[in-house]
Order: sequence, then C-alpha cells, then structure tokens
Amino acid sequence: MAILAEARQTIIKGARRHEKDTGSPEVQISMLTARIREISEHCKVHDHDFHSRRGLVMLVGKRNRLLRYLAKTDAKAYQTLIASLGLRK
Repeated sequence: MAILAEARQTIIKGARRHEKDTGSPEVQISMLTARIREISEHCKVHDHDFHSRRGLVMLVGKRNRLLRYLAKTDAKAYQTLIASLGLRK
C-alpha cells in the first residue's frame, strides 16, 4: 500500500515551500492525505481488515496534529493547504 515514487514526487512538487523541501508540514500533510485516501479505499473493500483500519486511524491522528501545528504557526498556509487538498475544517 505504499505510494509509488512518481506519485510521491508529484505530491511533493505540489506542496513544497522551496526546491529541496521534503519535510515541511505542508508536504507531510499532503503525503499523509494521499496514504489516508488509499487506505480508506482499501478498508471499504475489506471490511474486516482491522489492522489496516487501526493504521488508518493513527495516520488521521498524525495528520490532525500536523494540521493543528500548521494552523498555529502559519494560518495562511493552513487555509491554502486545506483548500488544495479538499479537507474539511
């Protein structure tokens, strides 16, 4: 269930702050959102896969913590990121 390298590069290019940015909160949230969407589709098909569901819940919690951090530190970047990812907040 890993994200392919090409998809990872396009996600990073869409969310990075500068040319060599791979660890900013925006990039991390974008990567987590891609993984969350992929795992949630998996969980829709496989109802009894509780281990993947637990991993999904943990990823959502990590993304929420990063979103709270970004909202505290840079509100404008937070607003543009949730608009670009289509998240509800």
